[in-house]
Amino acid sequence: MRPTEFVAAYFPFAKETEEKTGISAIAILAQAALESGWGKAAPGNMFFGVKDTDGINGNEQLLTTTEFSRRSDLKFPEIISVTPVIKNGQKYFKYIVKDYFRKYDTPEQCFTDHTGFFFKNPRYQSALAVRSDPYLFIEEIAKAGYATAPDYGTLLKSVARSVERAMA
Repeated sequence: MRPTEFVAAYFPFAKETEEKTGISAIAILAQAALESGWGKAAPGNMFFGVKDTDGINGNEQLLTTTEFSRRSDLKFPEIISVTPVIKNGQKYFKYIVKDYFRKYDTPEQCFTDHTGFFFKNPRYQSALAVRSDPYLFIEEIAKAGYATAPDYGTLLKSVARSVERAMA
């Protein structure tokens, strides 16, 4: 899906979320675009890469994903490979694994659940304090560890700029 198509299809969900929570629709849509590859990888209407921690109640799906860690001994339901890499001048381990992610009946359910995730997790309080500014919000969720990619904030800001261009 092209960015303009993605924005046209999913902006209403991001805007509804913004109206309910004050979290910038641009930040939310950028995160959905980055996490799903502009909608190419959103199995089970899962646009945000939110993990399902129990893997037992039927609202989860086991998917292949890439994770980064400083540790080489992490546990996942299935490890496909672990490769040492240098990111930003620091040593990490790149994991290709299968892990449990949430799934949803509709995109709307996913966007609503994603919003709740920030409010339920105290580590995002700094992000919520700047929720109306998409770029500050992005910086804060990256600092809080939303994703394991060391350059997540930089990538997400770039996608946010693409979202803004697609909206124009």
